[in-house]
Amino acid sequence: MRDVRKVAVLGGGVIGMSWASLFLARGFKVVVCDPRPEAEADLKAFVEEAWPMMKALGLTKSDAVRQADFSTDIGTLTDIDFVTECGPDRVDIKRQMVRQLEAVIDPDVLISSSTSSLMASDIQEEAVHPERIFVGHPMNPPHMVPMVELVAGSKTSEQTMDDAQAFYETEMERVTIRVRKEVVGHLANRLTSALYREAVNIVAQGIGSVEDVDKAVTYGPGMRWALMGPHLIYHLGGGKGGYRHYLDHLGPTQEARWKELGTPSLTDDLKNELVAGVDRELQEQDAATLAERRDEALVALHQLKQKFGF
Repeated sequence: MRDVRKVAVLGGGVIGMSWASLFLARGFKVVVCDPRPEAEADLKAFVEEAWPMMKALGLTKSDAVRQADFSTDIGTLTDIDFVTECGPDRVDIKRQMVRQLEAVIDPDVLISSSTSSLMASDIQEEAVHPERIFVGHPMNPPHMVPMVELVAGSKTSEQTMDDAQAFYETEMERVTIRVRKEVVGHLANRLTSALYREAVNIVAQGIGSVEDVDKAVTYGPGMRWALMGPHLIYHLGGGKGGYRHYLDHLGPTQEARWKELGTPSLTDDLKNELVAGVDRELQEQDAATLAERRDEALVALHQLKQKFGF
């Protein structure tokens, strides 16, 4: 992999601004490319707000906030060493961005897509150098949540995947996951979608309110999930017999619940009920500081996990 000094972030939305902040904190030169001129001011404000959190996480030692360059034209990205694509999640747009990129960047520059659901094989289909294109999907916000899942397309080279993993782990201090098979939603989003489907179904079936669903997650399994995953949690649930005992003893109860899980449809009435529930939750919160308090809590949680080795 070439020596990475300058990174391009395509797309100045929430994910793009978060990635740009992280790249800046890690000492890279960064240019954010977005067709909206007004995105430049949003980017500057985002980085300034994110910087203290990244410093608290140890991602930078500098008190001085660094800023990215900004461009509205992909054609200006001629001296780039790594690309993170954060455009709209539509394959036609992503293919167009790849075409524009390949006209100006070197053949050995890796292109990582932050797509939450699309497959790398579809994005790279019309590329001149498809072997350098892969999915590097983060969880929102990327500068606060360390996981990045890496997914190869059918034409992605093994060298690209090895280089990408080393880059994210060593240079970016991310926790990587190599997804073994291309599927819609990759790995992490399939897990979150499974939970969200039943969260919506519970409301749709009148089993519980939006507020109670959120409380159930945050004060129940969510507290354990912040420390360990479901397999390890159920290993502890098996007592002295561990995970094997849990599966033998309580596996049937899991299967019984799986059969009862629903597949709701997001009708207008259901969407209205879900939004009304969130509005009620927000009445109990200081909505203006919700994201800020979330980020402060993520810093504290990260430090707690480090302390206890999770």
